[in-house]
Amino acid sequence: MPVPVVIGKVGIWSLELRFGDPEQSNDAAAELDELGYGALWVPGGIDSGAPTDVKRLLGATKRTTIATGILNVWKHRPEEIAEWFKGLDESEQERTLLGIGVSHGPIIGEKWAKPLSVMRRFVDGLEAAGMPRENLCLAALGPKMTALSGERSTGAHPYLVTPEHTAEAREILGPGKLLAPEQGVILETDRAKARELALGALENYRQLPNYRNNWKRLGFSEDEIEACSDRLLDSLFAIGDVDAVAERVQAHLDAGADHVCLQAIGGPRGASFETLMPQWRRIAEALL
Repeated sequence: MPVPVVIGKVGIWSLELRFGDPEQSNDAAAELDELGYGALWVPGGIDSGAPTDVKRLLGATKRTTIATGILNVWKHRPEEIAEWFKGLDESEQERTLLGIGVSHGPIIGEKWAKPLSVMRRFVDGLEAAGMPRENLCLAALGPKMTALSGERSTGAHPYLVTPEHTAEAREILGPGKLLAPEQGVILETDRAKARELALGALENYRQLPNYRNNWKRLGFSEDEIEACSDRLLDSLFAIGDVDAVAERVQAHLDAGADHVCLQAIGGPRGASFETLMPQWRRIAEALL
């Protein structure tokens, strides 16, 4: 009988693990595994190649779960994903969590349709093809998608959210469902440098209606979003030293999160592993 995937309380979300040099990525993943991170999350929203990299990272690690944040429903067929999963060894399946998302209208273009309907159809296809819901979670920002994630998968993986959003999501999901928010981290005590990194990280995301609407639901005004106010940046990113990171992780856990995916922000196009590994080690020393 399928059982929920074990991911611990803290994981790493990293575009570099997916798009960086594969050998360096594998070495980094192996060390993150040894450091004790419960899950390594990689993006898949812009293409269809994430399953290949999930398989690669499974081979580079021994204990940690490899998760996607996200597989884009417009880039895959449900039966293809289910067959790929069935092709994994049982020990690999036990460490695989597929976050599924509907992406964004401006990215998808004229094919875009109602997100809830699209997601329901995709999950229907996954279930029909034999994909266990215990190995699925849904990218969810709004209350309806959050509710669907609890009904049709193991839980929700929200992105660019606050502890206040986590509390609202937990209320919708109720007990017993996975809630694994992504949390951006900027380990920089120079305020000007930190703001520059945060602005770069939000450069593309703040143009997308899904995120803007979610931030408005959380109480941010259109002017605050347009200007990327300090209040918005401080709410979306844990900025400062490792104590600030630990405080933000605890805020999510206190609000009802089961797991927090930490994304070290190195710039809009990522950072080198030489930059990231020391940060990941410092975070592990403080939190794991």
